[in-house]
Amino acid sequence: MEVTAPVPRAVPTQTAALVPLLGLLWGFNWVAVRICLTEIPPWTLRAAGFAAGTLALYAYLRVRGKSLEVPRRHWLRLVVVGLLSITFYNLLSAFAQLSASTTRSSVLSYTMPIWAVIFARIVVGERVDRRRALGLGLGIAGLLSLGWPILAAGEFSIGLVWAILSGVSWAAGSVVLKRYPIDAGALTIAWWQLMLAVPVTTAGMLVFEGVPELRPLQTATIWAFIYHAILAQAVATTLWFTILEALPTGIASIGSLLVPAVGVLGATAFLGERPTTGDLLGLAFIVAASAVVLVRLPPERRT
Repeated sequence: MEVTAPVPRAVPTQTAALVPLLGLLWGFNWVAVRICLTEIPPWTLRAAGFAAGTLALYAYLRVRGKSLEVPRRHWLRLVVVGLLSITFYNLLSAFAQLSASTTRSSVLSYTMPIWAVIFARIVVGERVDRRRALGLGLGIAGLLSLGWPILAAGEFSIGLVWAILSGVSWAAGSVVLKRYPIDAGALTIAWWQLMLAVPVTTAGMLVFEGVPELRPLQTATIWAFIYHAILAQAVATTLWFTILEALPTGIASIGSLLVPAVGVLGATAFLGERPTTGDLLGLAFIVAASAVVLVRLPPERRT
């Protein structure tokens, strides 16, 4: 089948406005996951989080009267996208936080937009226009500024590798979905992505951690888990697929660079991590990258 470059289209302003909201939800999720990991092992956390998120989104879909049907011919691409964008990404990012700081993990995980723009150019044929190139350049500068303390202090760890690989996995899944779209609504796709992650993470939990022991959790851990499962999994995953469905991969991905900025600020406020000068400079670049993508969007065409 011949691959053709997508026809340029106006960016829906309402959809673009969801990008900063997604940044807030996913940004603070880094803090929530770090709090959860103090008492809940990574495989168990992801299995429980996916299960709770799946149930919450299922209830919402039923209330809205949405169908859960996906064409049989699209099942393979649904599984591939789900494993890359949701299952592997979440597992790798959780393991990253076990051996690296939340600040560093969130930043390196969001090399994702860099990979996404490159993959989208090769696989989908999306053109790297001036706006996207400028946003990408600012994003790279921000990530380098935030990552410089790691190299300067010699604080390299395996967690940083997991963080980078999580970004690669998420980018690959996003571009596969753009190249091979799934004939279903964003809510339905989001639900299946979460649901497909449940058996994978549950099997991993049983193999590597065993049956979880029921024991009291700290109040902070309980609230962090609720945030992680409902807002960061069910709600934010739905927002991501809605955005990806309406916007070019590069714009959607670069706009999500707001997430590590929120993650760094959240880690400072709630986890006691102290950003360096390089961290603050990186945050400035990242916010600028998001602004370049979101500000002065072209008006919608009227027919």
